[in-house]
Amino acid sequence: MASEADQYKAQGNDFFAKKQYDDAITAFTKAIEASPAPNHILYSNRSGSYASKKDFENALKDAEECIQISPTWVKGYTRKAAALHGQGDLVSARDAYEEALKLDPNNAQAKSGLKSVDEAIASEAAQDGTTPDMGLGGMFNDRNIWAKLAASPKTSAYLADPGFVEKLKRIQQNPAAASQEMMSDPRIMQVMAVLLGIDITMPNGGTNAEEPKDSPMPDAPKPAASSSSSSSSKAKEPVEEEPKEEDENTKKKGEAEEEKAKGNKEYKARNFDAARKHYEKAWDLWQDVTYLNNLAAAEFEKGDLEGCIKTCEKAIEEGRALRTDYKIIAKSFGRIGTAYHKLGDFDRSIEYYNRSLTEHRTPDVLMKLRAVEKEKKQKDVETYIDPEKAEKAREEGNALFKAADWPGAVKAYTEMIKRAPGDARGYSNRAAAYVKLLSFPEAVKDCDMAIEKDPNFIRAYIRKANAYFTMREYTKCIETLNDASEKDTKHENYSEIESLRAKALSARFQAQEGETEEQTMERISKDPEVVAILQDPVMQSILGQARENPAALNDHMKNPEVRKKIQLLVAAGIIRTR
Repeated sequence: MASEADQYKAQGNDFFAKKQYDDAITAFTKAIEASPAPNHILYSNRSGSYASKKDFENALKDAEECIQISPTWVKGYTRKAAALHGQGDLVSARDAYEEALKLDPNNAQAKSGLKSVDEAIASEAAQDGTTPDMGLGGMFNDRNIWAKLAASPKTSAYLADPGFVEKLKRIQQNPAAASQEMMSDPRIMQVMAVLLGIDITMPNGGTNAEEPKDSPMPDAPKPAASSSSSSSSKAKEPVEEEPKEEDENTKKKGEAEEEKAKGNKEYKARNFDAARKHYEKAWDLWQDVTYLNNLAAAEFEKGDLEGCIKTCEKAIEEGRALRTDYKIIAKSFGRIGTAYHKLGDFDRSIEYYNRSLTEHRTPDVLMKLRAVEKEKKQKDVETYIDPEKAEKAREEGNALFKAADWPGAVKAYTEMIKRAPGDARGYSNRAAAYVKLLSFPEAVKDCDMAIEKDPNFIRAYIRKANAYFTMREYTKCIETLNDASEKDTKHENYSEIESLRAKALSARFQAQEGETEEQTMERISKDPEVVAILQDPVMQSILGQARENPAALNDHMKNPEVRKKIQLLVAAGIIRTR
């Protein structure tokens, strides 16, 4: 059976196919809310819906959320690129399409989108009187390019590098990429200088192997005595090398990692006290917030939840000072949320889970947040239950109902439902107030809830049938009355049920406005329920006996199922009584 999220997703896809984009967005939003875990496909679908109605800002937000959940899913990047293209940010759109092609070089949608963006860039450049490649196209597509580069001593060595040659070929295909390549490879600048016929001095690392290098100048010869004296002088002044700070830091870091490894080993063995000592020692040796997060985890497993919270708070404070990666700080916030959840402080738990998601959005923390929100909601409902106050609210609702204050009655009955959610009377009474306010769909929903709470609550069936009758849903009205009859085993509500059934049957088959008698009979003869009864072999036999002996019909009417069918045929005019 499909989940609720899958059902909403299917609805969204159907609306999207019909180009009903607002309805599609609503359906996909419900699917996202109903999904037990963040689903990148749902965000992608909603992004496409937003883009289709030209709401590129929200389309971009959903596309980025899609990428955040699934960074390796190509379609997320094409959704992002399409939104950026719609906003007019052609350069960023091009970057997004290129990211997609890195993941899937053969993706047709990304290729087509990239081509479209390039054409848009070229069109804008043409309108400005320029070219998007800043005039580099003619330079790199010179037919003598390879001969010029091979003839120059500054670039000839470059041609021996197959990777560099391939890079030049890519620039020939897309000259606009030359500026980006120039930033990552200074040899491109030298190639451009050669092609332009100018001479530039490249920084170290950009010169070729054939450029002359400075040679050291020999010192003038000195007297032997002086040389000997100098050597003797140097020998008397030994230079002591100070220990390098990097070596000390590396040593401390290594020792801290060793302590962390020992702590992890004890943690896995569930020796949490021993693990805490190793993590504390690791922190003393080297200030890495990861050690504090590990210490907090050990305290959590040990059951020291307050200590866990304090350690995480310290990790956050130290992490801010050390400019630690936000992902690590997010873990500290998330663990505080988990500790408060276990302490039963749902409000603080929700607060810290949200702060964690602000630092870095992860599916794990998002699922924990949803779980604690659901648990809090359930606890709030249970805490609010009070049978005595529920009875007072019911009495208040009854008084307001008699005073014809229908909105006030709805409010009072709603309070009763909150105070006693298991009492079917609250839903049934509110349904009666909804009927007075002509809110029939809400009345039907409340009757269904009342029946769910108490399947034998016949008054809820009757109120539901009355609502259907007013809505002219005569078939549903009759079906509800049939259910009421089954529950009314003592026949205490027999007259009311049968009276309403007769009205519903008569209304169901009465002539419609502007309809002739022949048209009415033709419509009735095609009614699915009437057809099914007439084709039933048992009913055919009963009707055959009734033609020969009408009194025999009275005996068959004692069967409740047969009585319902005969009453339907009488109401439809198929059986006529004298």
